[in-house]
Amino acid sequence: MLMNFLKERHGIAAFSEIRKAGLAAPLKALQRSGKVEKANRGLYRLSSGESLSNPDLVAVSIKAPHAVVCLISALSFHHATDQIPHEVHLAIPRGSWANRIDHPPVHYYSFSKKAYEAGIEEHTIDGRKVRVYSLARTIADCFKFRRRIGENIGLDALKAAVAEHHVSPTDIMRYAKICRAEKSIKPYLKALS
Repeated sequence: MLMNFLKERHGIAAFSEIRKAGLAAPLKALQRSGKVEKANRGLYRLSSGESLSNPDLVAVSIKAPHAVVCLISALSFHHATDQIPHEVHLAIPRGSWANRIDHPPVHYYSFSKKAYEAGIEEHTIDGRKVRVYSLARTIADCFKFRRRIGENIGLDALKAAVAEHHVSPTDIMRYAKICRAEKSIKPYLKALS
């Protein structure tokens, strides 16, 4: 029964979901038999289940459901960078508590309520809802955090977003104002016009 429960969730579930469904009792036995493995603290998956298309984003969406994928992780999700994120970048509202996640490695960024809520999109990845910032919003964030992630990342993503993904400079500027990155991005947007 637990095996079917995990299969319905594309092979991965939080312990809280398993317990709520009344299926916690057989978990240890299935772990000992090698059919189920612990993917992270409080997160279990089928050992030989179907492979997930984006397991890191699925795992963090389960462990931190209120967090939003941002910066390089969001650029990678939108196919607007050739950078490979070494950790999942997550946005949380300022003053909120961040869940500890051992794997995959994560880096939390704290945003004001207004900035945190702007540009959130919900995508379904392997049957799970994953919250990711829109590409226009992500570009604005890359310019805001350019000293932390590298100035070229935002610039390259801006060029790709406007040219290949047809993101409007007006949308990017709207998010730049919300994220207080307007001054740093304005010259680059003018150069692209």
